Amino acid sequence: MSLIIIIGRGHGGTRAMSQTLVDSGVYMGEPLNDSYDLVPPQAMYDACRVMARYVKWHGGFRWDWSQLHSMDIPEKFTGLIQTYLKSVLESPAARKGWKIPETTLVFPWIVRVFPEAKYIFWIRDPRDSILGGHVTDDLSDFNIPYPLTEDERRRRAISWKYQYDLVKATPKPAHWIEVRFEDFVLKQEETLPRLEDFLGMKLAKIPVRPEAVGRWKTAEGPHTFDFFEPALVEYGYEKG
Repeated sequence: MSLIIIIGRGHGGTRAMSQTLVDSGVYMGEPLNDSYDLVPPQAMYDACRVMARYVKWHGGFRWDWSQLHSMDIPEKFTGLIQTYLKSVLESPAARKGWKIPETTLVFPWIVRVFPEAKYIFWIRDPRDSILGGHVTDDLSDFNIPYPLTEDERRRRAISWKYQYDLVKATPKPAHWIEVRFEDFVLKQEETLPRLEDFLGMKLAKIPVRPEAVGRWKTAEGPHTFDFFEPALVEYGYEKG
C-alpha cells in the first residue's frame, strides 16, 4: 500500500495535484468536492484545534512547535484523523491518499502518524496565494494565536507565513518532494517526470491555465509583505 499526502496552503494550487492523482488512478477518498478535497472536513478541523493547544506563541511572528515533535499525540487527535480518513484508511486500493489544505496545519503530527507516506509539498507564490479567501485565513478559527489585524490581505499573509514556517520547522519525512505550482503549470513536461519518479507511477496530464501564474502583478490591493521575502528567495520567485 502506498499512501500519498499533499501538503500546501489553501489557494496554493493543490487541486491540480489532487486531480492529477485521481485521474491517474489514485484513490483520494470520498466524497471529493470541486477542489478535490476529501470532505466532510469537520473532523480534520477539530484535529487542527486539538494540536493548536500545544503551539506556543511568543508574540509577533514567533511560534514554537518544538513540543509537537516529541510529546505523546493525544488519542483525541488520532481518533479525529481516523474519522476524517475513514474512506481512505478502509480502502483496499494499492495507491491512495488525500488532499485538504488544513492537513498543513497539523503537519507535525501527520508526519508522526504516517511516517512512511509519500509527501508532496505544493508551493505557490504567496502573492498569488493570498488573492482569494480561504477558510484558513483567520488562524484563530483553529485556535492558533497570531498578531490580529483588520487588514484582510495581511491576515491571509500571516496565515501563509505561519504555515510556511510550520512546515520548515517540522523534521521532514523519509519520502518528501517539493513542487512549485508555477512549474507544474508552465513546465508540466519537466515536472511530471519528477513526480513520477518520486511516486513510482505514471501520471495523467491534466489541463492547466497559464494565466493562473503571476496574477498578483495586475491585482488590486496589497499583495506583497516584507515577511514573504525569505520564501520568495528560497523558491526563486521574482521580486516586485
